[in-house]
Amino acid sequence: MTTPLMSLVWTDHVTGRQGFLVVDRLVRGVSSGGLRMRAGCTLDEVTGLARGMTMKEALHYDPESRYVPLGGAKGGIDCDPQDPDAYGVLVRYLRAMRPYIETLWTTGEDLGLTQDLVDRAAAEAGLVSSIQAVYPLLDDEAAARRRLADAFAVDVDGIGLDELVGGCGVAESALAALDRASVPYAGTRVAVQGLGTMGGATARFLTRAGLTVVAVADIKGTIANPQGLDVEALLAARDAYGTVDRGVLRPDDRELPGDAWLSVDAEVLVPAAVSYAIDAANQERITARWIVEAANMPVLPEAEELLAARGVGVLPDVVVNSGTNAWWWWTLFGDIGADADEAFAHTRRSMRALVDLMLARAETDGTTPRAAAHAIVADRLPVIAARFGWYR
Repeated sequence: MTTPLMSLVWTDHVTGRQGFLVVDRLVRGVSSGGLRMRAGCTLDEVTGLARGMTMKEALHYDPESRYVPLGGAKGGIDCDPQDPDAYGVLVRYLRAMRPYIETLWTTGEDLGLTQDLVDRAAAEAGLVSSIQAVYPLLDDEAAARRRLADAFAVDVDGIGLDELVGGCGVAESALAALDRASVPYAGTRVAVQGLGTMGGATARFLTRAGLTVVAVADIKGTIANPQGLDVEALLAARDAYGTVDRGVLRPDDRELPGDAWLSVDAEVLVPAAVSYAIDAANQERITARWIVEAANMPVLPEAEELLAARGVGVLPDVVVNSGTNAWWWWTLFGDIGADADEAFAHTRRSMRALVDLMLARAETDGTTPRAAAHAIVADRLPVIAARFGWYR
């Protein structure tokens, strides 16, 4: 991949905290990528995430779709989202980035932020929308905006559709890998790190597919039960940050240290919380057969090499968690309507086709799934560039 088109470092004049914007590249003059907020966020981290967004967009390119992939970008703020100053920092960051959001960067929720909070802060910062840069590319802006607003209003069993589609994509990625290996769903155990938007939805879809979630981890620690956790009860007992009220635990549920999810007896691990969760040291504790990256960049490269050497497959984030971003654009551009069943069906078809393509390419090339995903992107980017053009 090339050097990013643009990298910005912003310093908040009130608190001294820093924020970042990296535009990896533009397609038709626009880029796509969420905004995260976490203590310790760095420019290097945001740069890697922006590059990943370019890959996610390219991987979902379908010449028959109305949705045309955008370029990749990412925003980040070095601040604890629970800090009392966090909202003010968010508003000031968005106000500073307003010229870019108005013209070339579409953004939304990511780690540490909800879409409701981003929307509220964007309005306070004087923005029409956090995705307004894409509006000139729409055939009927008013209809498209109504369709997306209607989709965000859809509620499924107490959880918004926008929170569920990403987990649906992660779950389908895991199921595709199991199917390819002829592993039955019943009896397959799962551990999930993070029970926020992505992790919670993934746990729900995997449980409903017949898998058994035996451990979940949040900021307080790991909750485990080798016979299976009551996922719906845990989801209902979460706060806004994905932390579970321990008062709902059953007598057989155990409370373990925060990193215990790594070494529980499970076939599938789903890191769905923070970047850099699995490193060269703690990967030794993993006995699972698959790691499904619901979070962005949760497995460090040196850890992935060691895992691959001992037969642990890592399904990469650029594929696995790309469903949320794609759903926004499928809906806005009109490939699907504001309907949960249609959204889930389209997400499942698209993610399964993509995972199958990636795993088949990995087998053919004798490489890892991540290397195969990179190869697919390398094939598609020239096609997108030839048809639509981009700025590097």
